[in-house]
Amino acid sequence: MTARRPLSIGITCYPSVGGSGVLASTLGQDLARRGHEVHFISYERPFRMTDSLPRVHFHPVVINDYGLFKYPDYTLPLSVKMAEVSRECRLDVLHVHYAVPHATAAILARSMLQGERQPRVVTTLHGTDTTLLGRDTGYAPAIRHALMKSDAVTAVSGWLRDETHRLLDLKRPIDVIYNFFAPRKPRRSRREVRSELGLKDEAMVLHLSNLRPVKRVDLLLDAVARVRPRESFKLVILAGADFTPFVDHVRRLGIEDRVIVRERVTDIEDYLQAADLGLFSSETESFCLSILEAMWFGCPSVSTEVGGIPEVMTSGKDGLLVPPGDAAALARGVETLLQDTTLRARLGRSAQRRARSHFSADEIVPQYEALYRRVCADR
Repeated sequence: MTARRPLSIGITCYPSVGGSGVLASTLGQDLARRGHEVHFISYERPFRMTDSLPRVHFHPVVINDYGLFKYPDYTLPLSVKMAEVSRECRLDVLHVHYAVPHATAAILARSMLQGERQPRVVTTLHGTDTTLLGRDTGYAPAIRHALMKSDAVTAVSGWLRDETHRLLDLKRPIDVIYNFFAPRKPRRSRREVRSELGLKDEAMVLHLSNLRPVKRVDLLLDAVARVRPRESFKLVILAGADFTPFVDHVRRLGIEDRVIVRERVTDIEDYLQAADLGLFSSETESFCLSILEAMWFGCPSVSTEVGGIPEVMTSGKDGLLVPPGDAAALARGVETLLQDTTLRARLGRSAQRRARSHFSADEIVPQYEALYRRVCADR
């Protein structure tokens, strides 16, 4: 294989709102811009995937709900579609995001192509496939098998790499390739967004997440209820899921007038460029793409110091980190940045420089390209 030949790359990810889906769809589109043929294989089009981009193809997986099964099966139809696309499109690489079920399906798909051109399997770990399912005896052996059979394994932080080795007792190398962000141009101005949200002189505190339990939205709201003066800000939540389960908690805290929710927003850049600071309360994070997205627009964050977050931002330099589970500490951090606008601006400028120098597409995508070529050279 010559170094210049474009590659044919299959990508499978969870298409719903979340960091892994954003990363996978952005990676695929950037690879296509660099001349590679990219084939997304999933049950629906990935979140943030642009329509009609040259060299980007989508192959839907049809899931049949047979009465024979108590629950619809996805892994087997996915593996069959992976094998079909690999054969017809002569895939060089199947890049799967999450070990379960995507890596297990890719390993099965490859075994269906015995005697034919078999794609190399690259598995990227994003977190819960290790930190949650890796602790479950019903999943851990399958995860370990899929990772050992992959031609390469990557993790989105050094912390996640180390946790994977520890929890799964995995005896193989794991490459650390960080997440990146390639923002689109905002469609609306900062003034237009603030007007839509009903903001006047208040600071805009932003939270983006899929609202899963590890995001600790309850802690986030508890912290917001403690911030003083309460009239100095409003919390804007870009929710990747239904916010209804948290409405009663907002009401009990008496912060209905401080919280604005927008669900399943695709044009997140509109809100990022209008935000003054981010707020994140997770109990565990492998990377936290949302913090990076805010950093890119010069928006510093107050966050719990967990997992891979310290690899993304340095407390006191790019934002503020506080102990996990401490609503009072989160509130104090927010108050500090609300009151000290000079500090907030300094942290924001540093955050933006770091985002663009360490976590851009130009910095990260070539690392994936080099990895693909390395595993293909080992064919």
